[in-house]
Amino acid sequence: MQFIEALKLALQSLWANKLRSILTLIGVVMGVASVIMVITLTNTANDFVGTKLSGYGADVFTVTKSASVSFGPEDFFKYQKRKILRFEDYEAIRDGCVDCKEVGALLNRSTNVVHNGQSSKDTGLRGYTATMFSLNNLNIAIGRALNEADIEHATHAIVVGYDIVDNILGDGDPIGKELRVDGVPYTIVGVGERQGKTFGQSQDNWVAVPITTYQHTYGTNDSLDIYSRSNGDAAMMARAEDEVRVIMRTRRHDAPGADDSFQLETNDTFLDIWKQISALFTFIVLGLASISLVVGGVVIMNIMLVSVTERTREIGIRKALGARQRDVLLQFLIESGMMATLGGVIGILIGIGAAQLITLIFDVSVNVSIGSVLLGMFMATGTGVFFGVYPASKAAKLDPIVALRSEM
Repeated sequence: MQFIEALKLALQSLWANKLRSILTLIGVVMGVASVIMVITLTNTANDFVGTKLSGYGADVFTVTKSASVSFGPEDFFKYQKRKILRFEDYEAIRDGCVDCKEVGALLNRSTNVVHNGQSSKDTGLRGYTATMFSLNNLNIAIGRALNEADIEHATHAIVVGYDIVDNILGDGDPIGKELRVDGVPYTIVGVGERQGKTFGQSQDNWVAVPITTYQHTYGTNDSLDIYSRSNGDAAMMARAEDEVRVIMRTRRHDAPGADDSFQLETNDTFLDIWKQISALFTFIVLGLASISLVVGGVVIMNIMLVSVTERTREIGIRKALGARQRDVLLQFLIESGMMATLGGVIGILIGIGAAQLITLIFDVSVNVSIGSVLLGMFMATGTGVFFGVYPASKAAKLDPIVALRSEM
């Protein structure tokens, strides 16, 4: 039997039982769609995290009280027992790190901003040193950034994101207008460039005030995040990290051989942590998708066994007319493989459609990789062929005499 003829017979059989074929494919469709979505979302998240971290630059590292991610309650309680980082720690690093090109400090919280009866909600309030705009690669679109004089004198100057301009300031030049943050008046001196949205979350809903003014208003019991940029290449980066570590260990009286009582992290640290989390997420969801494929494969096997039973007489006639065992085996293998491949195609279309829906809802660029499509098709077709071997083998081994005696 030629391959083309076997393919036609398989398509005819599937078409003759359309509803049964569609119901059989649900498990395969779900499994393949899950594979497409998991790989697509993971790649999208990896690109997003990589882009955000690259925005700080590969030569930037941070010193914080706690690690970015806590792996269990022991780590969490260990971080909570640590002393906070104070403004004096920032000054010590700024003045003592020879291989640091820039050093900045950050405090932040959520608040409401009010102007002439109009207010914003959940606005990010940032206490900045003057260098944080450069360290965060945050350019100023209108006016100026905070400067050293603002920090030294704890002025009530404020730089705002474009959400504040668009939503509560109204038309006209925003520079010189007054805002109230938790009842405290500030004068706008600058507006940051638009950052857009990430996963539907605006990146422009923020205001920045001098870190000294922030501490005068909210106290000095919040731990600072200290940012440092090295002077150059990887060797200078390592030297800058060592200098900062020595300064901090000395100030915090860490005993020789004891662990640091603070957290020093680089972009590579953040990326490694994220890759561990995303890899675990991918592994778990792909495992669930594999279960769907196995269920779909078992259903395909069951339906193919039913099909063999229903078509026993047909198989006998084909064998009586000269069909060989391998011809019958090929016919049923192609039929089960075709059924699973069709489910794979539907699953891919659903996965791509869901990815595009995410693009519209969360305003994020989602690209479906060719690799995920090929993997989905391979898994679907492989499932159909693997679970179709037994029914096809059973059909191929039927005795033609016994098959011809079978009732229709």
